[in-house]
Amino acid sequence: MAEYQNIFTQVQVQGPPEMGVPADPDTMRERSGKAGFNTLFGLFGNAQVGPVHYGSYGLLAVIGFAAWFFIIGMNFWAQVDYSPGVFLRDLFWLALEPPGPEYGLGFAPLAEGGWWLIASFFFAVGCGAWWMRTYTRAKALGMGLHVAWAFAALLWLIFVLNFFRPILMGSWSEAVPYGIFPHLDWTNLFSITHGNLFYNPFHALSIAFLYGSALLFAMHGATILAVTRFGGDRELEQIVDRGTATERAALFWRWTMGFNATMEGIHRWAWWFAVLTPLTGGIGILLSGTVVDNWFVWAQIHGYAPDF
Repeated sequence: MAEYQNIFTQVQVQGPPEMGVPADPDTMRERSGKAGFNTLFGLFGNAQVGPVHYGSYGLLAVIGFAAWFFIIGMNFWAQVDYSPGVFLRDLFWLALEPPGPEYGLGFAPLAEGGWWLIASFFFAVGCGAWWMRTYTRAKALGMGLHVAWAFAALLWLIFVLNFFRPILMGSWSEAVPYGIFPHLDWTNLFSITHGNLFYNPFHALSIAFLYGSALLFAMHGATILAVTRFGGDRELEQIVDRGTATERAALFWRWTMGFNATMEGIHRWAWWFAVLTPLTGGIGILLSGTVVDNWFVWAQIHGYAPDF
């Protein structure tokens, strides 16, 4: 009898590397011919590393993200006068700020926001190229496009924060600075400026979907691990030919809360909850300052907040 396996006790079976199905013959030459195994990676997922599909979109994404990261890093490095000690000490507080309001939507001098604009351009290129990579690779493999559309939901929030809303507001100064604590400070100031985001109904929806996503994924992951000993990790088989793992998992949730999602349906629930988190959040951000100046006043008018 095989030992019961879970996320903490995984057997790493290593045979010949799986090179994948032949797909998209015109671009097969862009797939690396090498693959190996990494024991550390195997603790968290599949131990096999590779093959990697290079491709023009992948290369463009790497260039875009690398340029974005390099520009921000060199600005941080210059701010500490190239001192390694100060850099490590102040890393969480360092910031690359967007141009000031006096520049509107124009190009600012490099030291006054110009570097932020250049970095943001490369970041947008990287994001767009990586989205095309997820789309074209899924098409080549005959897969559904669920990953591409989920990533597009994230891009919607990113572009609202750094492009769409600043353009509607007429100033790049409305965008988010690059930096860890400066990013958090911007969020706090944004909420204060617009009357507390807690009274923004789209923000409330975003938080509900965020917490819901965490709950659904935890429930699903725990359920599958709990019935792995019965073959529950072979979910596709369980979807088309319900076995004892499915029966036990379904009965468990009917016993505990009176209702269960199906082996197939739970993935749709989780996908929608996760995708709706940035979609609703982006709508709430986009409306702030463009349609609603003060969310607390708006909430009072619409009976959403107490009228003190």
